[in-house]
Amino acid sequence: MTRKDLTRRQFIAAASAGSLAAVTSSGVPAYGNVTRKASKLAVLGGDPVRKNKSWPQWPHWDEKVIDSLMKTAKSRIWCRIQSDSWRSPTFEKEYAKLMDAKFCVLTGSGTQALHTCVEALGIGPGDEVITSPYTDPGTTASILSARALPVLADLDPESYQLDPDDVERRINKNTKAIMPVHMMGQPADMDRIMAIAKKHNLKVIEDACQAHLAEHRGRKLGTIGDVGCFSFQSSKTIACGEGGGIIGNDEALMDQCYTVHNHGTSRRGHTETIGPKYRMNEFEGAVLLGQLPGVVERFKRRNENAAYLTYRLKDIPGLTPQKLYDGTDSGSFYLYAMSYHKEHFNGVDRATFLKALSAEGVGLSPYIKQGLHREPWIDNILGSKVYKKMYSRKRLKEYRQQCACPNCDKVCAEMAMLWASGPLLAGREDMVEVADAIEKVYENRDKLREI
Repeated sequence: MTRKDLTRRQFIAAASAGSLAAVTSSGVPAYGNVTRKASKLAVLGGDPVRKNKSWPQWPHWDEKVIDSLMKTAKSRIWCRIQSDSWRSPTFEKEYAKLMDAKFCVLTGSGTQALHTCVEALGIGPGDEVITSPYTDPGTTASILSARALPVLADLDPESYQLDPDDVERRINKNTKAIMPVHMMGQPADMDRIMAIAKKHNLKVIEDACQAHLAEHRGRKLGTIGDVGCFSFQSSKTIACGEGGGIIGNDEALMDQCYTVHNHGTSRRGHTETIGPKYRMNEFEGAVLLGQLPGVVERFKRRNENAAYLTYRLKDIPGLTPQKLYDGTDSGSFYLYAMSYHKEHFNGVDRATFLKALSAEGVGLSPYIKQGLHREPWIDNILGSKVYKKMYSRKRLKEYRQQCACPNCDKVCAEMAMLWASGPLLAGREDMVEVADAIEKVYENRDKLREI
């Protein structure tokens, strides 16, 4: 079955499962080039698998983006309050439609989107929000900016997502919300997280900053919890440099998000609450609108290429692709992530493996060096006058004692990822070369100690 024979639902389901039917094309052998794989390692003087080739550049731009920017510049409507029907307001409507949501509010960053939601839900001093240590600092910054306490739960080491069991263990009387992070653009275990939230009467703020268009059980990420937040920073799969967005179906809550992000001033023109000024500017909105026409096609291609890589790597025990939970229909594939297990590469460390692979023309890299539970912000807030006033000495002592996240440490030490926003838009032959290079290094693993 070729790609053109698939319906959209069949295609996404097959691609997510790594089905051979979804990824095999008539012109490319499913197993790659055996001769090329078995040859001498390039780092030891052999010929590389991939020679003098570059990846599709990212972020994406074309004449539609340039035209949208030019029209915006010439209009002199550079701020969203000048018009309710120009770039940012129009993209809000289009993005909500794309994401199967009723409402969207754009902000200046994904961090701003998350902070807006925390404030809109009335979470503040004395409250706690459970989230992941394996994420951008913007996740915890959104909670700290409201002077609430980010409680870090450990990971499922195979999916790199929050471990629901550890989330539930960390719930106490001050817990107000769970903020799951859909790492690498793939769905967290939303069945379990939503069940826990319902059981304990907690709100769910989805940090879907990496997860544009991804689906879980037929629902777009960002529409499963109370609100969902996205980033349009330049590395993301929909990008405008900086920028963020909030989606949701609760009109009253989304109206409150608008009020908070608009320095506390509602659509009715009254200053009603505390709020920062987080409005997206019209040039960012122009880039997003110009980029919109090809978004779905690029999303499908990333899923297809990711499925091919997963199929090719399934028999290499030393490099395990990210686990996808039951119910995952598709992923954003902001990153294509794997765990490196050195015991299957003759005990050679990750850095040596990555060096050998790079010589073959394929650059994988670690991702987050260390989890947020190991960063100095924790000592900063525990010693601050503000947090000492808002939280008891006993709670702050417990907080420090409960910060260990050994599974997160394991993930940080084992991660090897392909930056996917641009590279996963490449052609099938490029994906064949990636898989061939990895297999070549694996088949020559007895030579790695010579590097």
